Amino acid sequence: MAGLWTLLLLCYLLKAGHGENPLWFKNISTNLFRSPGDILLGGLFPINQLTSNLSERVEPDDIHCNSIDAYGLAMALVMKYTIDEINATPGLIPGVKLGFESYDCCRQPAVIMKPTLRFLTTGSTEELEVKCNYTEYMTHVTAVIGPCNSEIAAVIGKLLGFFLMPQVSYRATSDEFSDKLQYPSFVRTVPSDRWQARAMVQLLKEFGWNWVAVVGSEDEYGKQGKQQLSSMASEEGICVAYEGLIPIYSDPVPMIQEILERIKETKVGVVVVFSVSQATTAFFKEVIRMNMTAVWVASTAWALHSGLIALPGIETIGTVLAFADMTKSVSLLSPYVHELFAKLDKERLQQGAPQPSSSTSPLDNPCPDCWNLSSANASIVDTELVQRTAFSVYAAIYSVAHALHDTLGCSATKCSRHPKHDKIYPWQVLQKLQKVSLTLNNAHIEFDAEGNPSIGYDVVVWIFQNNTVNFRDIGNFTRNITIDKQMIQWHTMNSVVPTSTCSSDCQTGQVRIVKGFHSCCFDCIDCKEGTFQNKTDDIQCTPCPSGQWSSLRSTNCSLPTYTYLAWTSYESIGLTLAGVLLLACQAGVSVLFFKHRGTPLVSATGGTLSGLSLMSLMAGCASLVLFLGQPGDTVCRLQQPLNAIFPTVTLSTILAISLQIVCVTEFPERAPVHLQNLQGPGCWIVVLACCGLQMGLCGWFMRDGPSLSRYMAGLEVKFLIRFLSCPVEPVLNFGLMLGFNGVLSLISFMCTFMAMKPVKQYNLARDITVSSLAYCVTWVIFIPIYAGLSDKEKSIAQVMVTLLSNMALVGAYYGPKCHLLVKHPDLNTVEYFRTFLEGAPPIPPEENEGK
Repeated sequence: MAGLWTLLLLCYLLKAGHGENPLWFKNISTNLFRSPGDILLGGLFPINQLTSNLSERVEPDDIHCNSIDAYGLAMALVMKYTIDEINATPGLIPGVKLGFESYDCCRQPAVIMKPTLRFLTTGSTEELEVKCNYTEYMTHVTAVIGPCNSEIAAVIGKLLGFFLMPQVSYRATSDEFSDKLQYPSFVRTVPSDRWQARAMVQLLKEFGWNWVAVVGSEDEYGKQGKQQLSSMASEEGICVAYEGLIPIYSDPVPMIQEILERIKETKVGVVVVFSVSQATTAFFKEVIRMNMTAVWVASTAWALHSGLIALPGIETIGTVLAFADMTKSVSLLSPYVHELFAKLDKERLQQGAPQPSSSTSPLDNPCPDCWNLSSANASIVDTELVQRTAFSVYAAIYSVAHALHDTLGCSATKCSRHPKHDKIYPWQVLQKLQKVSLTLNNAHIEFDAEGNPSIGYDVVVWIFQNNTVNFRDIGNFTRNITIDKQMIQWHTMNSVVPTSTCSSDCQTGQVRIVKGFHSCCFDCIDCKEGTFQNKTDDIQCTPCPSGQWSSLRSTNCSLPTYTYLAWTSYESIGLTLAGVLLLACQAGVSVLFFKHRGTPLVSATGGTLSGLSLMSLMAGCASLVLFLGQPGDTVCRLQQPLNAIFPTVTLSTILAISLQIVCVTEFPERAPVHLQNLQGPGCWIVVLACCGLQMGLCGWFMRDGPSLSRYMAGLEVKFLIRFLSCPVEPVLNFGLMLGFNGVLSLISFMCTFMAMKPVKQYNLARDITVSSLAYCVTWVIFIPIYAGLSDKEKSIAQVMVTLLSNMALVGAYYGPKCHLLVKHPDLNTVEYFRTFLEGAPPIPPEENEGK
């Protein structure tokens, strides 16, 4: 039905004659504040301004409002225009004439009570009856439009709520009126201040401003708006550095000066002013005088106020971002007022009636000075403020008209009920009003359960140009704010977006340590290793979960990465080349010994055991590949045992030869008898015994030591990257394996380093002494170095020491023998090795010379 009514309205308006204005303009009354009708609406507007001193008030009527308020008068004219338009629209409440009575509220609680009581009188009388039951009480008006602000709306709201008389405000924005228990009959055509506070907080967040001041007027509007804004800002992590209230019933200047000084002290760059226009004007006079600049966020009460933008020097205050009620234009308002004032001017000239007395009661004539209005004054409805707020009054009256349409049971041509013979009570209209849903000038209007409309805000920036202030729409807010930042001209150099923070944002991987009472003032500390920054506003670093780690100033934890001696790394290539070279030397020695097998030299060196010894050295050299490449459970099980057992074979063979030398040199008388046993089964027994014992130690190491998988599972992760080497655990078992080889080489050394040198024979003891000593020195030097190395360096060092010890054995023990076989093959005779082959005692040099 709303669409049908709108269509009928448009069709009717388009029926204007040959002129631009509708035909009904010719029939408008020049009575600005009153029009008779079947149903009356009451209007409360700030038509005049206070001209008396409230502090000197003695009697109830010692309040004088004798100066026209252009904005309030314009709003009263919007009501008159809307009523006339509705009456000229045939399809809304057909056959029923809507009337109105508008009164001045002077923005004063003491003034608004008189017209409110008039609205509540019985019928057309001036009596307010006291009854036990007001259900069938017929009031003078059916609904009230207004008043203009929250403070005076609260004064009459509960009184009207008692009668359940619809009260539709066009400017009262306090969230207090959303409480339907206290204000059951209140609805409005402007959003609640809670909605505005939410929009302001989103604006602050949009630009990253978290260190702000909030200033309000010392009335219901300012106090509640300031409180709501501060509360919502705190929930969103925005710190309110200072809060102040501007007095409105006493001299505000001293308090304003104190507020501005405190704002300077807090060093905020953004100030939200949630205040009525009167207090805001006084506030910015001092701002201009003190030459302060900032970003000022304006509430709807003063965002477009004409008196404020006309202040001298207003262009020096900085940048003003303002919120204005999202509205639609009332296109015929301006021509209507021009027509009305022209008709009023003409009527005044024709009648020549004297100006009404200023002593006339405001209830009889709300605006005595309006008698002098003429066409020249019609521009009062052309100001930016009126153009942007007229729709709120327009929508309020249309909402009541649509509620009446439903209450009267109207169709497009007639109504089933009529006020002349049917009683229409305000509470009946209220029920329909709360359910109204209409589209007006392409704006959809309906009220929620709290009486708030489905209307948002326009975001406006003040443009200072040639000593004038213009307004530019830069965005809007319904549920979320949208802003075109490119359209804002900031007051800063090069129009850079101003900042307003107590502390600079922490860098990545840092957390905040709050200083003082404000969460926005903080120091930044780095998150240490093993902790991370979880959220940007964290106040402490979060420990990494088990099995993960982080580096300094991290924002997350990661699973560790393991490296190893890859085959392609420089270290692996170098060790491999050294191993291959040594293996080639060992292979060469083995081939040479195999070629001369059975000769005195090979027999004296151990015969078959010497071949086994060389094969063990080669196997030990080849087993070093277990230290290269990615380790695994099997590799780690074999790595250290093989590195220990292969040298044991060689060292035990050398030990067996050493024992033969001891037998020959220390027990020469018995040597021929026992040497054969030592060279045969005795050598094998020594080798097998030593190898068996070493294998036992290796088995113990393998049994007690953890597998690589179990070792990694139990590893306490305190690293991101780590070299993965096989666990050398238990260390005692590891030491026993290496120590056993050291003991073998040490015994061999002790058996031979004092042995007598055979005259004109090969000195086999020398080879054992040097090779054993070289092996021992190599591993003794390795032990203290190994303890202080990293895992990677330990693996490399062990491979290098193993290669060096193998090289020492090959070079010192087998090298001289290879030299003899190659350079002096003629010495490879039984005579030259008699002492070690037959047990013949060596002849001391002195005895040889005596012979």
